[in-house]
Amino acid sequence: MKGYSRLYVFFAGIIGFVLCWNLLATQPAYAQRLTVGDIWQQVYQQLPDFPRENQYLSKEGGRVAENNTLASRLIQYHIYVKQRAPIFRLDWKLTLADYLGVNEVMYDPSYPGYDVLRQNPIEGDRAAIKKLNLRQRNALVQVLVNAFSPKSGN
Repeated sequence: MKGYSRLYVFFAGIIGFVLCWNLLATQPAYAQRLTVGDIWQQVYQQLPDFPRENQYLSKEGGRVAENNTLASRLIQYHIYVKQRAPIFRLDWKLTLADYLGVNEVMYDPSYPGYDVLRQNPIEGDRAAIKKLNLRQRNALVQVLVNAFSPKSGN
């Protein structure tokens, strides 16, 4: 009887490992289709009044990091820090709720830009998001979901 229980535990462990590996290996496929650079540029094309918040100096070279924008940091925070799916409106709304201080706590050291900019942009980014009205936030969510969603039809 002991032999069966060890064998059972061994095979259960193998099956668990394979299932976890398959989930991890296939989950980020949607994020690999488009780069963050493509998406943040789409945000500013479709929402030209969305705050750029790109006045921060880079740690390396000390120049203004013009391509390190609020939209790019928002996307990085959403996908890489919080590991939320970029194709669901609710997930983007949770991310915006983080910025508004009504959902999860945002930590300085894990915020995008912390390691490459001389000043952590987290407070400026949160203030910029707080200035947006509901209509602007909903438009932002829609642009992001559309950008990451697979195109339907031919």
